[in-house]
Amino acid sequence: MNLRQYFFMFRVRWRLALGIMLATAAIAVPVILMLPKQYTASTSLGVDIKSPDAITTLLMPTNLASQEEIIRSARVVGQVIETLGWEADPHLRASWQAGGGRGRYEDWLAAGMLRRLTVVPSRRGDNIITIQYRSFSPAEAAAVANAFAKHYAEAAIAMKVEPGRQYARWFGEQNKKLRAELEAAQARLSAFQRDKGIGVKDENLHAETERLASLAAQLTAVQSAGVDANSKLRTGGDALPEVMQNPVIQSLRGDVLRLEAKLRDAGANLGAKHPQYRAMQAELGELKARLEAETRHVVRSVSATRTLSGDKEKELKAALEAQRRKLLALRGERDQLAVLERDVEAAKQAHDAAERRFTQTNLESQATQSNVFLIRPAIEPLEASFPKVKLYILASILFGALLGVGAAHALETLDRRVRCVEDMAGLVRMRVLSVIEREASAGTLALQRRNAPLALPREART
Repeated sequence: MNLRQYFFMFRVRWRLALGIMLATAAIAVPVILMLPKQYTASTSLGVDIKSPDAITTLLMPTNLASQEEIIRSARVVGQVIETLGWEADPHLRASWQAGGGRGRYEDWLAAGMLRRLTVVPSRRGDNIITIQYRSFSPAEAAAVANAFAKHYAEAAIAMKVEPGRQYARWFGEQNKKLRAELEAAQARLSAFQRDKGIGVKDENLHAETERLASLAAQLTAVQSAGVDANSKLRTGGDALPEVMQNPVIQSLRGDVLRLEAKLRDAGANLGAKHPQYRAMQAELGELKARLEAETRHVVRSVSATRTLSGDKEKELKAALEAQRRKLLALRGERDQLAVLERDVEAAKQAHDAAERRFTQTNLESQATQSNVFLIRPAIEPLEASFPKVKLYILASILFGALLGVGAAHALETLDRRVRCVEDMAGLVRMRVLSVIEREASAGTLALQRRNAPLALPREART
């Protein structure tokens, strides 16, 4: 059906559609007016989800949608019920028992409250949450909404304080353990220093190192002297530098040479049996004996020097080895001392860190300020939120109109009539060649005659 067909249909059946619409409105209006009135109170809260507190950042939800779960939690609902005193209300308990009394009474109360509770997080990015509560009493609606807001703020504080207390308790226990470990490490360090006689560690180690270097230098000098003495002794006694450079030996050698020259002259002049020649021979023999004795004395001194150098070398080697072992022992003690000192320092750092965290969490566990603040408290609503009388009446009228139109259409479909040219064409499924118009009424003819002088002839219009 097109619009023209609908028009002719409603021109005939408008009384039916209007009657159905009025009947629907007549039934709906009393029902709407008899519905029990319900009131909705709302309160607005601001939530700071960007808290600089480390524990709050870790444990508190960081989006507004998750705040609804906190508001609807059993903890908050239970506190609201306790604040309102509903757990001891005989009328509510009687209603619960009349419904069968299944489950716990507190759970039944909580379920009923959550059905009437609406949490609306802001979608504009302004961190605002609206709590709405619907009730048959405006005072009750406002009281419940404000109670939810109050206990939600308290729950936010508890979510911050309770973990802080647990952290503070844990850090307190760790602080005691770390303090004991620090004291034990300091005691081990003090005992080690006392047992090893360590005062100033760097000065003792430096002195022992210098002594080791001095012994090494002495050993090198003694070894050089021994090697030099051996090489001198291998060259022969007369070739020794000490012999060649000895003034007594040089003087005796000069005397021997001079006396030998005189003896040669005396042998040529006086003869070998001359008493003077014999005296000169005896003096020469005495000089040579003295020269040989001095030479042997110098050679013995060089040999003694070699022997002393060997003994000194052995002593210095033993002393050097002992000093090396002592220095190694000192370095081992210093390494062990450094390990103990690092243990003390590490224990001290751990204790200081635990002490700082304990102080911080202990202060946080005593906080009384929440990141939830009240923007607008709930007040008793002056008008009911349900039913919306005007809206519902308008909806009933629209529904009645639609119902009337539907009924008219259904009757027209069941009892099809020819009301216009389109109906005839649709029924016979043939083309319409001409239309015989219905004779105009007397009023229409009179109106046409009155307007005839102003109308153009038919020929002109065509």
